[in-house]
Amino acid sequence: MRVEIWSDIACPWCYIGKARFEKGLAAFAHRDDVEVVHRSFELDPGRAKGDTAPVLEMLAKKYGRTPDEARAMEAHVASNAHSEGLGYRTEGRDHGNTFDIHRLLHLAKARGRQGELLDLAYRANFAEERSVFDTDTLVALGVEAGLDETEVRAVLADETAYADDVRQDEREAAELGADGVPFFVLDRRYGVSGGRPAEVFTQALEQAWKGRALQPLGTGTDVDAETCGPDGCEVPGA
Repeated sequence: MRVEIWSDIACPWCYIGKARFEKGLAAFAHRDDVEVVHRSFELDPGRAKGDTAPVLEMLAKKYGRTPDEARAMEAHVASNAHSEGLGYRTEGRDHGNTFDIHRLLHLAKARGRQGELLDLAYRANFAEERSVFDTDTLVALGVEAGLDETEVRAVLADETAYADDVRQDEREAAELGADGVPFFVLDRRYGVSGGRPAEVFTQALEQAWKGRALQPLGTGTDVDAETCGPDGCEVPGA
């Protein structure tokens, strides 16, 4: 069975949802027969490359909140991350265009190192003092993931490299009805949106394995799900 996960490095619920999905997968009896493929989705595709802003500033502007309210939103997400054993810095992080990161993840996929790079990029963005919008940081992350430095630099220098792969992922997300991430697709038959609890993912995998309908694709995103979309991130309970 194949599980495809549409996500963006800039999405905190994708970071948390990945950890929850992996816990749910670990509890699934047929986990060794599941192929996981990560696909690209940009939350802010219109932002120019190099145009970065502090996350708290971005949140306050996007939601019309005060700085203190933006900090409270981040604290709520951080609490969810910490409950999954994940590091999360509520201040000092940047927000920017993630197209280069997605292109590099496609290179990593071609070299069998996608999962390694994705984990490193999430950790750098949310838990460490490293900006994933800096070219040198991306090169370092690629090398840490086991990629060849010369090849990483060549891909980042050529804006067309793997660009079509990113755009194809995004077209498929639109065709499947995904307007927010994380978005999980099981065997191109069933979809689950949001960073759900681990047990929900286990149940989804079990139902998909048995061929029972869970949520038909194309029904849209659950408004209560923990997701991020072009208009921002849902913060249930905040």
